[in-house]
Amino acid sequence: MTPDVQISRSPLSDQVKDRLLQEILAGAYPPGSRIVETRVARELGISQAPVREALRDLEGLGVVEISTYRGARVRHPSKAELLEAYGIRAELESLGARLALPLMSEADLEQLEGYIEEMQQAADAGDTHTEAVIDVAFHGRIIQLSGNHTLQRVWRYLEPLSRTFITLGVPGVNPRRIADLHVPILVALRSGDPDQAEAAYHLHFEAAGDMFRETWRDDPAPAQGAGPNLD
Repeated sequence: MTPDVQISRSPLSDQVKDRLLQEILAGAYPPGSRIVETRVARELGISQAPVREALRDLEGLGVVEISTYRGARVRHPSKAELLEAYGIRAELESLGARLALPLMSEADLEQLEGYIEEMQQAADAGDTHTEAVIDVAFHGRIIQLSGNHTLQRVWRYLEPLSRTFITLGVPGVNPRRIADLHVPILVALRSGDPDQAEAAYHLHFEAAGDMFRETWRDDPAPAQGAGPNLD
């Protein structure tokens, strides 16, 4: 396989991954059920290769487990697994804010404010997919403004979009509250005080983690009537 083919396929596999994750969170694929490459490829009208890549990405996230004889099956990541990322992101993103603050313009702050407004609108409309995408765009923009490429690579490795999908997909999580949690970060960034920005980030992830901790179950019962997805 040539590098060009890998690059051109990557956006498609990302789309497949996001779609599968949404379906998993919606209960279409309950814990223990199979995700069959051929079926997904046929439904989407694509080859199996991007589906296979998407499943590998979901395996890396801990949502899917792949074995030689059983194929891909949905697993239910533990609360501890998913909460680990909150503490790491708080440290990484507070560092990103410190680096970004001296480089941040009024236009950048207005862009971030626009992201918050879009998140709030999506939350009010019940569109958690759009809210998750914009949520990550907000956090990613600040990391980008830091100008630190190593920090950007490490942050992307945490799969912030997929983990945000998981958080917003948990029954009982308040999407509007998640959107509103970004307001104190913007206030702190507007102050220009790096210590205030760092504190705002830690409070942000603590609040999001507390909400997630209260609603996530480590032992969910499979959806009624939902059996394994056989080919």
